Amino acid sequence: MTGGIATGKSHVREAFERLGIATIDSDRLAREAVAPGSPALDELVARFGRDVLTKSGTLDRQQMATRVFADAQSRATLEAVVHPEVHRMTEEWFAGLDASSHPYVLAEIPLLYEAGRDADFDVVIVAACNPELQLARLMARDGLTEADARRRLAAQLPLDYKIARAHHVIRTDDGFEDTNRQVSQLHGRLLASR
Repeated sequence: MTGGIATGKSHVREAFERLGIATIDSDRLAREAVAPGSPALDELVARFGRDVLTKSGTLDRQQMATRVFADAQSRATLEAVVHPEVHRMTEEWFAGLDASSHPYVLAEIPLLYEAGRDADFDVVIVAACNPELQLARLMARDGLTEADARRRLAAQLPLDYKIARAHHVIRTDDGFEDTNRQVSQLHGRLLASR
């Protein structure tokens, strides 16, 4: 499952979890990949300098975001360090699952299309909402100015592109209840197709 930033991906993943589906969150894996003492964090410090660390030695995610959303080369450098580790961790998770115990599983991968990983999956679900709602959610969630929020949105592939390539789309415009209803309906269709 993928979508744009602030389109409700995490809520959709959690709704599938509530239905008993095993899920994994690539954003959580990305945070684990750069934990203190990790090779990925050491590599980021080597490439960007010690000012990307907090006083406690963790990655200063806000400082890093400011850098990478202002500079495409910095973003590419960050992704070159973090994405391979997240991919490895995701594959390890899949390998550890007993396929006979799961009708299907769901991986939330925000940059699925950007990383060229969509061909790795049988089905792609996109969480989507109106662009103006997405912008408002992003500004409210992350405390960003409109200009900063638009820069972050521009760093990802357009949502329309993702929607056009998806097998299924969950619209999150009309709140949690409507989103949960769509997830439940899709869950039924996915179970029936197995």
